[in-house]
Amino acid sequence: MRAIPIASAALLGAAALALTTPIASAADADSAGGAAGAARKQPFSFAVAPTTVVPGGRVTLTVSGCPTSAAASSGVFDTVTIPPGQTGAATVDRDARRGAVYSVTFTCGSQSGTTDLRIAGGSAPATTRSTSTTSTASPKGVRGGIGGSIESMNAGKIATGAGLVLIAAGGIWFVVRRHMGNRLH
Repeated sequence: MRAIPIASAALLGAAALALTTPIASAADADSAGGAAGAARKQPFSFAVAPTTVVPGGRVTLTVSGCPTSAAASSGVFDTVTIPPGQTGAATVDRDARRGAVYSVTFTCGSQSGTTDLRIAGGSAPATTRSTSTTSTASPKGVRGGIGGSIESMNAGKIATGAGLVLIAAGGIWFVVRRHMGNRLH
């Protein structure tokens, strides 16, 4: 008869832990659209790293899932051709406006997608765009998942989450010990 309370405690603990961990499927679903700030889901994925750069700085341009050479273009750097399975690099113009957000367009065959590149410094609002592009691919759902949420993680949030897990584990331990103590008498 001891196995039932122990199994119940184990199931409750697993459920508490599962509810406190991020859902991996949301990150996987968004990764098809490109990591690090991709604007839309595409049949190929693309990324700009870092997403914020100083004028004159270098960015790495990544494309995957494109069977042919891809191209990346923006108003702050020359068009870069990216061979399949490789990455490209671009140097941001030294006269790029600080605080501005520029669009970077990735093209793979007839498909294209955009993401933002922020220029560090200045006090321009986040909605300022210096270039505009149109995408030939139609949107395929709501943008969700990991997006920019990783940048907002901090030690306080991690400590709070760990504390909640410990409180849940302590509560389960207390209930099981109390229940087992009642059976011994």
